[in-house]
Amino acid sequence: MTATAPRGPLGVAPAGVPLRDSVAAFGLSFKAAMAAVRRLRGRDTHRPGEVSYAQCSLLFGLAEGGEISASELASFAGVAPATASQMLDSLAAGGFVERTRSELDRRLVLVSLTDRGSALVAARRARFEQLWAHALAEFSERELATATAVLDRARVVFDEIAAESDAS
Repeated sequence: MTATAPRGPLGVAPAGVPLRDSVAAFGLSFKAAMAAVRRLRGRDTHRPGEVSYAQCSLLFGLAEGGEISASELASFAGVAPATASQMLDSLAAGGFVERTRSELDRRLVLVSLTDRGSALVAARRARFEQLWAHALAEFSERELATATAVLDRARVVFDEIAAESDAS
């Protein structure tokens, strides 16, 4: 199902379109985008030597955060620590990451990118940036800023729903 939200010059509902229709259209578009991400993750490869989409999120997290603990990395990638540990085992075996004991706290194991991991991140980032640039070329900086704000607000709403769920 594809829904196209009515869009004015700033990416908001044009005059005369009720807000609830724009919110509903946003909801449909957001659900469709999340379904596409689930399909992408569902097609992930688990072949030795190849990096899955989920593993790539760990590598991107390391590229952003530098040397960090596996639990911090799991949080960044939105996966359980046990899942991150399994993925890191595979990434370490493939030569993409390395684990070292913290000098400050020997109980803590830190993870960092190897040169091979850094090269993969750079190649994937270049590919993804090209895809995103092409897909978003028709939108102005202001429209993209608005879209970013809307997605940030959606994240806050989901975090609030999760907090409510945890509290009950």
